[in-house]
Amino acid sequence: MAERAASLDVVAIGNALVDVLSHTTDEFVSSRGMAKGSMQLVDEGAARALYEAMGPGVEISGGSAANTVVGVASFGGRAHYVGKVRNDQLGDVFAHDLRSTGVGYTTRAATSGPSTGRCLILITPDAQRTMHTFLGASARLGSDDVDAELIARGSILYLEGYLFDPPEAQEAFRVAAGIAHGAGRKVSLTLSDPFCVGRHRAAFLDLVEHHVDVLFANEAEICALYQADFDAALEAVRGHCEVAALTRSERGSVVVAHGKAHAIDAWPVKPVVDTTGAGDLYAAGFLFGLSRGLDLPACGRLGSLAAAEVIAHVGARPQHSLAALAGTR
Repeated sequence: MAERAASLDVVAIGNALVDVLSHTTDEFVSSRGMAKGSMQLVDEGAARALYEAMGPGVEISGGSAANTVVGVASFGGRAHYVGKVRNDQLGDVFAHDLRSTGVGYTTRAATSGPSTGRCLILITPDAQRTMHTFLGASARLGSDDVDAELIARGSILYLEGYLFDPPEAQEAFRVAAGIAHGAGRKVSLTLSDPFCVGRHRAAFLDLVEHHVDVLFANEAEICALYQADFDAALEAVRGHCEVAALTRSERGSVVVAHGKAHAIDAWPVKPVVDTTGAGDLYAAGFLFGLSRGLDLPACGRLGSLAAAEVIAHVGARPQHSLAALAGTR
């Protein structure tokens, strides 16, 4: 495929989900045998049972990569999303919410099979979130849903690690990455969750070393990938991809590239209300800056700004214009 100028900053592929967020206690989480701060896949019956046991919830369109491209659009970037919903009420809500932010969304809705996916998010008093996810229709995303022309239009392809759970989506992942590199674009990956890394560690190691240009991971995820402490994992990832942006919550982030490590301070936030989406929005700021040719420390600072905005309120998408906060528009 001949290389041509990109008309989009970021094209993202991920699990299209509607988030249901509810505040709860540590006791509720532990009593149900949940690993606090993790994401666990469940079937529709388990999702229904947990939903009935939860307290009052707020429904907000979500999905990790979808949250990221909403952040890119909030900075003033041009973004498009690829993810599968069912032609049901939640699917209509997801599509409307995404398009209303300025993100392009043209993936065909499924007309049969499971309903639109949802993520049940329990927020404990320390603002940690514990997630039970029913993938639903999002797991039906396949290579037929990957538009080669669309992928080639994006300066950066962004892929979420959660895609590696359903096999059909894995194939879509590989096809899209091949198209992006064939068009001379960058491929970025977020590891998504340490338990996700545990399920697919060998595949992720191969991807990071041979197919990914820009890697996003938090401290737990990068340590799980290399089965080492943070300092050792940082050294290991240095030679495996062009750029690695490693987040460390209130300790900020470290961006590793070209033999150098750039320490980025966390943006101050008081109080922290809900950490859902912090990594997604860090990636949004970083990718927006990278697509506009900013240096890596500046990209990291935009990531920190976006993460700070989203953890100051409930929900994984910005409530204020990131462009206005950052002065990018």
